[in-house]
Amino acid sequence: MSEFTPTRSQTSNWERILSSATPVVMGYLPIGFAYGVLGSNAGLSIVQIVFMSIIVYAGSAQLIAVSLFAQGINPFSIIATTFIVNLRHMLMSAALAPYLGNWKPYQVGLFSFELTDESFGVHSLRFSRGEHQPRSTIIINMICQLSWVLGSFLGAIAGNMIEDVRPFALDYALPAMFLALLILQIKHRWHVIIAGLAGLLSLILWKLGATQWHVIIATVIAATIGAGVETWQKQQS
Repeated sequence: MSEFTPTRSQTSNWERILSSATPVVMGYLPIGFAYGVLGSNAGLSIVQIVFMSIIVYAGSAQLIAVSLFAQGINPFSIIATTFIVNLRHMLMSAALAPYLGNWKPYQVGLFSFELTDESFGVHSLRFSRGEHQPRSTIIINMICQLSWVLGSFLGAIAGNMIEDVRPFALDYALPAMFLALLILQIKHRWHVIIAGLAGLLSLILWKLGATQWHVIIATVIAATIGAGVETWQKQQS
Protein backbone atom coordinates (compact mmCIF):
# COMPACT_ATOMS: atom_id res chain seq x y z
CA MET A 1 0.00 0.00 0.00
CA SER A 2 1.34 3.42 -0.91
CA GLU A 3 2.20 5.79 1.93
CA PHE A 4 -0.14 8.31 0.29
CA THR A 5 -3.10 5.92 0.35
CA PRO A 6 -5.42 6.81 3.23
CA THR A 7 -5.88 4.10 5.84
CA ARG A 8 -9.30 2.80 6.86
CA SER A 9 -9.11 4.71 10.17
CA GLN A 10 -8.28 7.96 8.35
CA THR A 11 -11.19 7.44 5.96
CA SER A 12 -13.50 6.70 8.88
CA ASN A 13 -12.33 9.83 10.68
CA TRP A 14 -13.07 12.01 7.64
CA GLU A 15 -16.47 10.41 7.31
CA ARG A 16 -17.24 11.35 10.92
CA ILE A 17 -15.98 14.89 10.33
CA LEU A 18 -18.11 15.37 7.21
CA SER A 19 -21.20 13.78 8.77
CA SER A 20 -20.89 16.15 11.74
CA ALA A 21 -20.38 19.24 9.60
CA THR A 22 -22.99 18.51 6.89
CA PRO A 23 -26.12 19.54 8.84
CA VAL A 24 -24.54 22.89 9.70
CA VAL A 25 -23.31 23.43 6.14
CA MET A 26 -26.79 22.77 4.74
CA GLY A 27 -28.16 25.47 7.01
CA TYR A 28 -25.33 27.97 6.64
CA LEU A 29 -25.37 28.14 2.85
CA PRO A 30 -28.93 29.55 2.54
CA ILE A 31 -28.73 31.73 5.65
CA GLY A 32 -25.32 33.06 4.60
CA PHE A 33 -26.81 33.78 1.18
CA ALA A 34 -29.65 35.73 2.81
CA TYR A 35 -27.14 37.70 4.87
CA GLY A 36 -25.14 38.51 1.72
CA VAL A 37 -28.25 39.79 -0.07
CA LEU A 38 -29.30 41.90 2.91
CA GLY A 39 -25.78 43.27 3.27
CA SER A 40 -25.68 44.22 -0.40
CA ASN A 41 -29.09 45.92 -0.16
CA ALA A 42 -27.83 47.81 2.90
CA GLY A 43 -25.00 49.29 0.84
CA LEU A 44 -22.09 47.06 1.86
CA SER A 45 -19.59 45.97 -0.77
CA ILE A 46 -18.79 42.34 -1.56
CA VAL A 47 -15.46 42.69 0.24
CA GLN A 48 -17.12 44.12 3.36
CA ILE A 49 -19.78 41.42 3.41
CA VAL A 50 -17.30 38.57 3.06
CA PHE A 51 -14.77 40.15 5.43
CA MET A 52 -17.42 40.40 8.15
CA SER A 53 -18.16 36.68 7.74
CA ILE A 54 -14.45 35.96 8.15
CA ILE A 55 -13.64 38.10 11.20
CA VAL A 56 -17.04 38.23 12.95
CA TYR A 57 -18.63 34.90 11.98
CA ALA A 58 -21.83 35.22 13.97
CA GLY A 59 -24.99 34.71 11.97
CA SER A 60 -27.58 36.50 14.09
CA ALA A 61 -25.15 39.29 14.97
CA GLN A 62 -24.28 39.85 11.32
CA LEU A 63 -27.93 39.93 10.26
CA ILE A 64 -28.69 42.43 13.01
CA ALA A 65 -25.61 44.49 12.14
CA VAL A 66 -26.53 44.90 8.46
CA SER A 67 -30.09 45.78 9.44
CA LEU A 68 -28.85 48.51 11.79
CA PHE A 69 -26.35 49.66 9.19
CA ALA A 70 -29.17 50.06 6.66
CA GLN A 71 -31.01 52.27 9.18
CA GLY A 72 -27.98 54.51 9.61
CA ILE A 73 -27.40 53.58 13.27
CA ASN A 74 -24.05 54.76 14.65
CA PRO A 75 -21.25 52.17 14.87
CA PHE A 76 -21.07 52.16 18.68
CA SER A 77 -24.74 51.18 18.95
CA ILE A 78 -24.22 48.39 16.42
CA ILE A 79 -21.23 47.05 18.36
CA ALA A 80 -23.09 47.22 21.69
CA THR A 81 -26.15 45.48 20.26
CA THR A 82 -24.20 42.63 18.70
CA PHE A 83 -22.19 42.25 21.91
CA ILE A 84 -25.37 41.73 23.92
CA VAL A 85 -26.76 39.32 21.34
CA ASN A 86 -23.59 37.22 21.50
CA LEU A 87 -23.40 37.02 25.30
CA ARG A 88 -24.96 33.57 25.00
CA HIS A 89 -21.56 32.36 23.81
CA MET A 90 -20.38 32.63 27.42
CA LEU A 91 -22.87 29.92 28.38
CA MET A 92 -21.86 27.70 25.47
CA SER A 93 -18.17 28.12 26.23
CA ALA A 94 -18.71 27.26 29.89
CA ALA A 95 -20.54 24.07 28.90
CA LEU A 96 -17.74 22.85 26.61
CA ALA A 97 -14.74 24.11 28.60
CA PRO A 98 -14.35 20.92 30.72
CA TYR A 99 -13.56 18.94 27.57
CA LEU A 100 -10.70 21.24 26.53
CA GLY A 101 -8.41 20.74 29.50
CA ASN A 102 -5.67 18.96 27.52
CA TRP A 103 -5.81 21.28 24.51
CA LYS A 104 -3.02 23.72 23.70
CA PRO A 105 -3.82 27.45 24.09
CA TYR A 106 -3.78 28.14 20.33
CA GLN A 107 -6.18 25.22 19.77
CA VAL A 108 -8.58 26.60 22.36
CA GLY A 109 -8.30 30.01 20.68
CA LEU A 110 -9.13 28.63 17.24
CA PHE A 111 -12.03 26.62 18.61
CA SER A 112 -13.44 29.56 20.56
CA PHE A 113 -13.25 31.90 17.57
CA GLU A 114 -15.31 29.55 15.39
CA LEU A 115 -17.81 28.45 18.03
CA THR A 116 -21.40 29.17 17.00
CA ASP A 117 -24.83 28.04 18.17
CA GLU A 118 -24.92 25.33 15.54
CA SER A 119 -21.37 24.04 16.04
CA PHE A 120 -22.05 24.06 19.79
CA GLY A 121 -24.91 21.65 19.18
CA VAL A 122 -22.70 19.42 17.04
CA HIS A 123 -19.78 19.41 19.48
CA SER A 124 -21.99 18.86 22.52
CA LEU A 125 -23.09 15.61 20.92
CA ARG A 126 -19.57 14.66 19.82
CA PHE A 127 -17.93 15.51 23.14
CA SER A 128 -20.47 13.43 25.07
CA ARG A 129 -19.33 10.44 22.96
CA GLY A 130 -15.68 11.13 23.77
CA GLU A 131 -14.90 12.66 20.38
CA HIS A 132 -13.09 15.80 21.47
CA GLN A 133 -9.81 15.56 19.58
CA PRO A 134 -8.55 19.08 18.73
CA ARG A 135 -7.73 18.42 15.07
CA SER A 136 -11.10 16.92 14.10
CA THR A 137 -13.02 19.50 16.09
CA ILE A 138 -11.23 22.46 14.53
CA ILE A 139 -11.59 21.00 11.02
CA ILE A 140 -15.34 20.71 11.53
CA ASN A 141 -15.48 24.35 12.60
CA MET A 142 -13.43 25.43 9.59
CA ILE A 143 -15.72 23.56 7.18
CA CYS A 144 -18.74 25.23 8.77
CA GLN A 145 -17.22 28.70 8.55
CA LEU A 146 -16.16 28.17 4.94
CA SER A 147 -19.77 27.30 4.05
CA TRP A 148 -20.95 30.49 5.78
CA VAL A 149 -18.38 32.59 3.92
CA LEU A 150 -19.33 30.93 0.62
CA GLY A 151 -23.02 31.59 1.22
CA SER A 152 -22.24 35.22 2.09
CA PHE A 153 -20.17 35.61 -1.08
CA LEU A 154 -22.89 34.17 -3.31
CA GLY A 155 -25.51 36.39 -1.67
CA ALA A 156 -23.29 39.45 -2.09
CA ILE A 157 -22.87 38.66 -5.78
CA ALA A 158 -26.64 38.34 -6.21
CA GLY A 159 -26.84 41.79 -4.65
CA ASN A 160 -29.72 43.99 -5.62
CA MET A 161 -31.11 41.40 -8.03
CA ILE A 162 -33.04 40.07 -5.02
CA GLU A 163 -34.71 42.83 -3.03
CA ASP A 164 -36.47 40.57 -0.53
CA VAL A 165 -35.35 37.10 0.57
CA ARG A 166 -38.54 36.31 2.52
CA PRO A 167 -40.39 34.73 -0.44
CA PHE A 168 -37.62 32.12 -0.60
CA ALA A 169 -38.32 31.12 3.04
CA LEU A 170 -34.58 31.01 3.76
CA ASP A 171 -35.27 32.02 7.36
CA TYR A 172 -36.75 28.54 7.88
CA ALA A 173 -33.37 26.83 7.40
CA LEU A 174 -31.85 28.01 10.68
CA PRO A 175 -34.72 26.96 13.03
CA ALA A 176 -34.98 23.63 11.18
CA MET A 177 -31.28 23.01 11.71
CA PHE A 178 -31.54 23.89 15.41
CA LEU A 179 -34.42 21.43 15.84
CA ALA A 180 -32.44 18.68 14.12
CA LEU A 181 -29.43 19.27 16.38
CA LEU A 182 -31.66 19.38 19.46
CA ILE A 183 -33.36 16.08 18.62
CA LEU A 184 -29.98 14.37 18.28
CA GLN A 185 -29.10 15.36 21.86
CA ILE A 186 -32.32 14.19 23.49
CA LYS A 187 -31.64 11.02 25.46
CA HIS A 188 -34.15 11.33 28.31
CA ARG A 189 -37.66 12.69 28.77
CA TRP A 190 -36.28 15.36 31.08
CA HIS A 191 -34.28 16.72 28.16
CA VAL A 192 -37.54 17.30 26.31
CA ILE A 193 -39.12 18.95 29.35
CA ILE A 194 -36.17 21.29 29.98
CA ALA A 195 -35.89 22.21 26.29
CA GLY A 196 -39.63 22.96 26.17
CA LEU A 197 -39.38 24.99 29.39
CA ALA A 198 -36.50 27.05 27.99
CA GLY A 199 -38.47 27.78 24.82
CA LEU A 200 -41.58 28.74 26.78
CA LEU A 201 -39.65 31.01 29.16
CA SER A 202 -37.93 32.66 26.20
CA LEU A 203 -41.27 33.49 24.58
CA ILE A 204 -42.70 34.82 27.86
CA LEU A 205 -39.66 37.02 28.47
CA TRP A 206 -39.85 38.29 24.88
CA LYS A 207 -43.48 39.29 25.41
CA LEU A 208 -42.54 40.99 28.67
CA GLY A 209 -40.03 43.19 26.84
CA ALA A 210 -36.72 41.41 27.41
CA THR A 211 -36.09 41.35 23.67
CA GLN A 212 -32.29 41.25 23.95
CA TRP A 213 -31.87 39.09 27.03
CA HIS A 214 -34.74 36.59 26.73
CA VAL A 215 -32.63 33.71 25.34
CA ILE A 216 -29.84 34.10 27.91
CA ILE A 217 -32.17 34.43 30.90
CA ALA A 218 -34.38 31.54 29.78
CA THR A 219 -31.36 29.32 29.18
CA VAL A 220 -29.87 30.05 32.62
CA ILE A 221 -33.18 29.38 34.40
CA ALA A 222 -33.96 26.18 32.49
CA ALA A 223 -30.39 24.87 32.79
CA THR A 224 -30.41 25.56 36.54
CA ILE A 225 -33.65 23.65 36.94
CA GLY A 226 -32.27 20.80 34.82
CA ALA A 227 -29.08 20.64 36.89
CA GLY A 228 -31.13 20.61 40.08
CA VAL A 229 -33.32 17.77 38.84
CA GLU A 230 -30.28 15.77 37.73
CA THR A 231 -28.59 16.24 41.13
CA TRP A 232 -31.79 15.21 42.95
CA GLN A 233 -32.14 12.08 40.81
CA LYS A 234 -28.54 11.05 41.54
CA GLN A 235 -29.11 11.50 45.27
CA GLN A 236 -32.22 9.33 45.11
CA SER A 237 -30.47 6.53 43.24
